[in-house]
Amino acid sequence: MGDTAATSTPVRAIIADDHPLVLLAIENLICGYPSMEVVGRAADATELFAEVDRTGCDLVLMDLYMPGGADGSGVDAVRQFRRRFPDVALVVLTMETEAAALQSVISLGVDALISKRDRIDLIHVAIVTALAGECYLGPAVRTLITKAAAMQRLDFVRSMLSRRELEVFTQYASGLGVTEIAGRLGRSVKTISAQKCTAMRKLSLNSDAELFRFAVEHGVVSETHTEGR
Repeated sequence: MGDTAATSTPVRAIIADDHPLVLLAIENLICGYPSMEVVGRAADATELFAEVDRTGCDLVLMDLYMPGGADGSGVDAVRQFRRRFPDVALVVLTMETEAAALQSVISLGVDALISKRDRIDLIHVAIVTALAGECYLGPAVRTLITKAAAMQRLDFVRSMLSRRELEVFTQYASGLGVTEIAGRLGRSVKTISAQKCTAMRKLSLNSDAELFRFAVEHGVVSETHTEGR
């Protein structure tokens, strides 16, 4: 009997967005899901916190940036929500494209973070995953974070090597031999070989295999350039 009752009890959701049309669209979407009901709405963080205190819920779906409330917006609002309502599943929607800001939100322990640029049906995937106690990141969020991480790795390589060392390192990792690089750059084979060795030493690489793998992992070249090596 207990299992049957639990199964038939709908998930209570509160939604928050400062744009009325977005709020209506999200409500219509959630109401179309089986075993879910919207029990509250809010236009900013202050209204959201009051609504959760007043009504109680299992899930909150909130926009990241909702100006106008007394309790702030963005990361600060998420931080406050997590502190005040640790047992409520939290799905955050956003138009944010800055990877550092997205990572800050994730670090606060949200259950799902999805871009408003993603397909709207993925909201259901985010909700189901969040209610299952797992963290869901939408495709656009994952892509932004992955690209930012790759750029950080590439910036590291650039900071370690001189311009000429990076030039030689990149061309060698792309599949050119030392002699061919020397001809292209108008330098001696001895110079090119020395610059390659210096670059490898600075990056703590001990073999060509390590060099090719490192170059792909740090975004110096794409994986297609090293296939077959």
